[in-house]
Amino acid sequence: MRIDIKVPSVGESVTEALLAEWYQPDGALIQKGELVFVIETDKVTLEVEAEAAGRLEILVAEGETVAIGAVVGRIDTDAAEAVETPAETAAAAPTPEPAPPAATPAPAPEPTPSPPPAPATPSEAPPLSPAVRRLVAAKQIDPAQIQGTGPDGRITKGDVILFLESQPTATTPAPAVAPADLAAVPATGERRVPMTPIRKRIAEHLLAAKQNTAMLTTFNEIDMGRAMDVRKTYKETFQKKHGISLGFMSFFVRACVEALREVPEINAFIDGADIVYHDHCHIGIAVGGKKGLVVPVLRHAEQMSFAAIERGIVDYVTKIRENRLELADLEGGTFTITNGGVFGSLLSTPILNMPQSGILGMHKIEKRPVVVNDEIVIRPMMYVALSYDHRIVDGKGAVTFLRRVKEFIETPERILLEV
Repeated sequence: MRIDIKVPSVGESVTEALLAEWYQPDGALIQKGELVFVIETDKVTLEVEAEAAGRLEILVAEGETVAIGAVVGRIDTDAAEAVETPAETAAAAPTPEPAPPAATPAPAPEPTPSPPPAPATPSEAPPLSPAVRRLVAAKQIDPAQIQGTGPDGRITKGDVILFLESQPTATTPAPAVAPADLAAVPATGERRVPMTPIRKRIAEHLLAAKQNTAMLTTFNEIDMGRAMDVRKTYKETFQKKHGISLGFMSFFVRACVEALREVPEINAFIDGADIVYHDHCHIGIAVGGKKGLVVPVLRHAEQMSFAAIERGIVDYVTKIRENRLELADLEGGTFTITNGGVFGSLLSTPILNMPQSGILGMHKIEKRPVVVNDEIVIRPMMYVALSYDHRIVDGKGAVTFLRRVKEFIETPERILLEV
């Protein structure tokens, strides 16, 4: 019997996907539940497992755009009995009984010296997919130099591309060239790579935000000293009790929730001639992945503890790394927080995540001289930026929101007291 392999649905709004990579070659024997291929849409990347064991037949090549529900391969289940692991085969084989000794044993022949045992080798690396194998062969790369981020340490095409981009380009001093010889100088190299669906969607989304909103950004700075002291004091206890590390993002999520209660228009959006207000805070957390920026959503953040926030963020980062992020994880956000500080950014103007009306940008913590009680002291400071849609949010509301976030972070106990 043959079972069709179809492109799974990832949401009502998604009608097609890019078949990015086959993990197994055509004709390979596969196990039920084994990862077979990966698809990319304009929002998520999804790995697809085999529904049954058997022999794989590939019908659609890598790099093709396919419709949701399209048949891209088949599994011949009649070949399933051949998909036994060596350990299972050995365990199933009966142990032969020893033969009875002969009445008159023949003289034993001279023993032939056996070759020395081969030296022990480390466990074999996961096999390369055909696409990766072609790419490393074309670029003459040793796969052992590449850190795989796929399942079980498997090397993906993205890993190879990142490895190539991270290698320094060898340069040699250019000889002096006379004007008459300029025509003989070869042109510099370039390469053209198609945009992935996710990158296309990011580009379209950001461009639409610039064109369709009256976006404005206001700034402030936060003394992070008190929050850093609290984190240092309770970090170990927090880790032991909740099994998760205490980061600064939970402080900012809780601070934003409290500030959004005071300035509800930043937690709203425009729909035609109406303003839609939300009684809940679904906070999007911008996370940079290999294929681009995604914004998974912490739903009902107003009900979440510090531990729940930190655990939710770690779970999303793990899902992004393992290509398990679902469309539902990205939908319904009412406000977004992005942290450019993890990459060393000192100041930036974040772009709105439409249709939302506000986005908070966190930045690098840096020691700077500031005036406290008429004295110049060194304090760990962070610039924060609020980009907002001026059609719905006035300057007063934006400044009030950012000032309240500053107050909550500089005196974290106010978050608990809600004052």
